[in-house]
Amino acid sequence: MIGRFNHVAIAVPNLEEASKKYREVLGAKVSEPQPEPDHGVTVVFVELPNTKVELLHPLGEKSPIQGFLDKNPSGGIHHICYEVEDIIAAREQLKATGARVLGDGNPKIGAHGNPVLFLHPKDFYGTLVELEQAKPAA
Repeated sequence: MIGRFNHVAIAVPNLEEASKKYREVLGAKVSEPQPEPDHGVTVVFVELPNTKVELLHPLGEKSPIQGFLDKNPSGGIHHICYEVEDIIAAREQLKATGARVLGDGNPKIGAHGNPVLFLHPKDFYGTLVELEQAKPAA
């Protein structure tokens, strides 16, 4: 069911500082901040040859990332993301096995412009898993 590893997301208390560190200390290509109000985050993408690192910062008072940072003030890994060919088929297969899809179970459009779902961390060994529908091959 799961395909390519898409990204690892790291919650950061200071997005500008984290972007600068990846850019200047690690020499990475770092995108401009991108607000994602539907998800309550501002994201920055660190582009790597084989994947991405997504830096997350709270956007708005009800951001789920703020709760994470309240528990982990210096930041940390928030979730990992795998691609799937068909997000609805993946959701149905997961639900049939008893895996819990967070929210109302319907995909939202994620920061990459593709449908995404999140799976309950208690079902995946303490790891929040994001599934992202892969873009069709060109």
